[in-house]
Amino acid sequence: MIAENQITTARVPFAGPDIPSDDIISSCVHCGLCLPACPTYRETGLEMSSPRGRIYLMKAVADGRIGMEADIFQEQMSQCLNCRACEAVCPSGVQYGAILEASRTQIEQARDDGRLPPHPWLVQLLRGGTFGVLFKRLSLFRLFSRLMWLYQRSGVQMIARRSGALKLLKLDDTEALLPPISDRFTVPQGQRFPAEGTARFHVALLPGCIMSTAFAGVHEATIRVLQKNGCTVYLPPEQGCCGALHSHGGDLEGARELARRNIAAFAGLGLDAVIVNAAGCGSTLKEYGHLLHDDPAWAARAATFTAKVRDVSEFLAGAGLNTTAMRPLDLRVTYQEPCHLAHAQRISAEPRALIRAIPGVELIEMHEPALCCGSAGIYNITEPAMAARLGERKLNNAEATSADVLITANPGCHLQLAGGLRRRDSAMQVKHIVELLDEAYGK
Repeated sequence: MIAENQITTARVPFAGPDIPSDDIISSCVHCGLCLPACPTYRETGLEMSSPRGRIYLMKAVADGRIGMEADIFQEQMSQCLNCRACEAVCPSGVQYGAILEASRTQIEQARDDGRLPPHPWLVQLLRGGTFGVLFKRLSLFRLFSRLMWLYQRSGVQMIARRSGALKLLKLDDTEALLPPISDRFTVPQGQRFPAEGTARFHVALLPGCIMSTAFAGVHEATIRVLQKNGCTVYLPPEQGCCGALHSHGGDLEGARELARRNIAAFAGLGLDAVIVNAAGCGSTLKEYGHLLHDDPAWAARAATFTAKVRDVSEFLAGAGLNTTAMRPLDLRVTYQEPCHLAHAQRISAEPRALIRAIPGVELIEMHEPALCCGSAGIYNITEPAMAARLGERKLNNAEATSADVLITANPGCHLQLAGGLRRRDSAMQVKHIVELLDEAYGK
C-alpha cells in the first residue's frame, strides 16, 4: 500500500489551463483507420506510435492511471509529427492536432514549474531564444538573420565546419539545418503593390518570420504572380510570426499572443483575402478562431480574420488563374504535399491544377505524395533519427519519378528536401509552386 501511494503521489497529472479536451479524446472510437496514414506507425509498426495509441496515453494521464512523467508518454508526444494525416481519414472527426498541442503544452508547463525535469540545454536555448524572444520581436529576429547571413557568407561557417568545432560542441547536426539566409533579408513591409491591368482583388500577404529571411525570393514571386492575376497586394507593417511553431511545440499562450498581434495588423484593411504561401502558417492562421475561442475580447475578431485566410494556391485556383500571359516551360515536375496544406487545410487538388495549367509542364505523381517528409517544425532537432528516415523515404519516391523539379509549398519541407538532395548530389531542384508560376510568367 505504501509503495502504491508513493507511486500515485509521484504522478504528474494534467493541470491548469489547456488541458486536452475530454470530449475530443472520447470521440476516438479506436477503429484504427488512422494507423495506415500515420508516418511514425508505418515506420515503427508500434501501436503506441500511432494516433490511437497516443490518444490512449492521453486518456491514461487524464484518468490518473499514469502521469506525464512516464517515459512512454513524453516519448510519444514528442515523436508525433503533428502532420494531421490521421484527421484526414478519421470517420469520427477527431481533432487530434488540438489534443496533441494541449498535451505538449501540459508537458512544457510542468517543466516550467518544476514538476518535470527541464529540457537538455540546446532545446532550452532553442525554445527560450527563438520561441520566447526572436519570433516575438521581429526587430531582433531581423538582426539575428543578418548575423547568420554574415556567419554564412564571411567564411566563418566554413571554418567552423572544417575545424570540427561544431562536432566537438555537438552542434554539427543542428547547424546543418540552418537555412541559407537571403541577401535581401526581408520584403519591405508597409508597401502596396498595384495589380497589373484591372484590379480584381485587394489582398494582403503574410511575410511572417522564416519565410521573410530564408525565402524572401518566394515572397517576391508571390507578389508578382498575384499582380499578374489582378491583385493589389499589401504587406501590413505590424504583422509577424504566425505562432505555428509555438502551437506545435507546446506554447499555446505564446501562440495566442502572436495571433492577437496579427489579427490587429490585418484589421480594417477592407481585404478580399489574407494570402499565405507557407502551409504551416496558413493552417495556424485558419485556426486562430479555435485558439482564441475562450477569449471574449478576441474570439469574434479571430473568427472574422480566419474567414479571410487563403493559401496562395487555394486563392489562385478559386480566382481563375491567368494563363494568357504564360510562356511554355519544358519541365518534368513532381509535387510533394505539405502536411499542413493537404491534411490540416484539405488543399490537395488546387496546387496540382495550377501546375497542370502551365504550358509545357508535365506533372509526374510520386508514390506517397502526402506522407510527411519528416521536417515538422523543429522535429529535425528533437527527433533526428525519425526525421532522417522519413526524409529518405520521401526523396526515394521523388527521385523515382525522374522529375527535374520537386515542387512544395512550405519552408520546412523545402529545407528538408533540398538538404537531402544536396547530400545525394542530386540534380533535382526544389521550388515553391509560386516560383514555378513566376517563371512561367517570364520573371
